Amino acid sequence: MTVGTFVLIPGAGGNSAYWAEVEPELRRRGHDVVVVDLPGDDDTAGLPEYTDTVVNAIGDRTDVVLVAQSMGGFTAPLVCSMLPVSLLVLVNAMIPLPGETAGEWWGNTGQAEAKAANDLREGRPADAEFDLNTYFLHDVPAHIAKEVLADDRRQSDTPFAQPWPLAGWPDVPTRVLTGRDDRFFPVDFQKRVAQDRLGITPDEMPGGHLVALSQPVELADRLEAYKAGIDSAAT
Repeated sequence: MTVGTFVLIPGAGGNSAYWAEVEPELRRRGHDVVVVDLPGDDDTAGLPEYTDTVVNAIGDRTDVVLVAQSMGGFTAPLVCSMLPVSLLVLVNAMIPLPGETAGEWWGNTGQAEAKAANDLREGRPADAEFDLNTYFLHDVPAHIAKEVLADDRRQSDTPFAQPWPLAGWPDVPTRVLTGRDDRFFPVDFQKRVAQDRLGITPDEMPGGHLVALSQPVELADRLEAYKAGIDSAAT
């Protein structure tokens, strides 16, 4: 095992509690872990502020493995453009194109159609209203789901209107990891988007959209393996 620094970025809402099960698992294995709390409910904060928050949390740490969940996929590459990052891991993440806003991403990628088709395959109505339990918490242990519901944060619309500012994907080794039971970003959808936009075929693991809460040990295993692979390639 190679010890490293893992910086964990949450998705919409910016709540660091998303990583509450993975953080102690990685620390138990001897790693340094930075869990970032983003100002997701602050209407004055957008992608620049989210990026600065992560950069400030990293400080002078080096050999960083940056891990981004869902909407965190819009912020993490911006961090890579400002600091040296050894590895970027996208977990059920949004993958932006230059100039694309997070608001445009849904229609551009066909997320709604992919989710509806997956719902039909799995026996749910294709036109059902979004439900947190159905799409995010269906495989999360009940006691953890209860904590999530008690601390669910509003996500400001501000970053959804801001064009992603990079001219291209940063020159950083990137891995894409998808939960094969994700009902919000179905696995076939994630595979298509990652291949089309990054030329990467995602790895699959058990779990839904919130794999850090439903499969923390498995996710920690995957992150360690990615870190070990980068270290081996560098020697």
